[in-house]
Amino acid sequence: MEDKHKKEDSVIKIKKDTIWKIGTFVFAILFVISLLTGGFGIGTNSQPLPAANNNPTTGNAITSAKDLVDNDPMLGNKNAPLTIVEFSDFQCPYCGRFRTETLDQIKSEYVDTGKVNFVYRDFPLTSIHPNAQPAAEAAECANEQGKYWEYHDILFSNQQSLSTSNYKKWAADLGLNTDKFNDCVDSRKYKDEVEKDSADAQAAGGRGTPYFIIGSTPLSGAQPFANFKAVIDAELAN
Repeated sequence: MEDKHKKEDSVIKIKKDTIWKIGTFVFAILFVISLLTGGFGIGTNSQPLPAANNNPTTGNAITSAKDLVDNDPMLGNKNAPLTIVEFSDFQCPYCGRFRTETLDQIKSEYVDTGKVNFVYRDFPLTSIHPNAQPAAEAAECANEQGKYWEYHDILFSNQQSLSTSNYKKWAADLGLNTDKFNDCVDSRKYKDEVEKDSADAQAAGGRGTPYFIIGSTPLSGAQPFANFKAVIDAELAN
């Protein structure tokens, strides 16, 4: 009887040891995966493209910000030594964070001092942000009347309220010609322009928003100002 109990205790001990080892191994694997993925994707600071659209664009990527500028809204001197292009989405929370936390510092230190010009281009992630494309088109309509950046700020300040009726209301609040603006929005005058921006973003390596080309350096996400400063200073020193 005593031998039987010893055997049972031995079996139980082996099972517990085995379970402990397996549990420790699984935990270690999960910990490594968490480090590599930034906590399984939690806490990342950019909005990625949906997986179905997350394939690299074929051909040569455009890596110079100056090559990406056409007739897009710009802050600063067009002849500034350095160009920054932002590809952004008006419904993306991380793009809103960049506007709130970082853009004003870049403008104060680099744009207003003549060192940098800052260009905004559209990159609406339409399958997850259904209001991003219409908002971008509305901003282009405001640009027709010289109020792009004011309208840009209104959109980012009201990300939870994007709608056609509000686009028109905000235009009226800015004192725009509402007949002209409303016709522009309703006709989707800038649909192709916004879609071209999006295609250029992906060709330049954009896989999420916000996405920046700073001179010849890409930078993804709502990075803190210090990260932008490091890249900008390095580009200006070249």
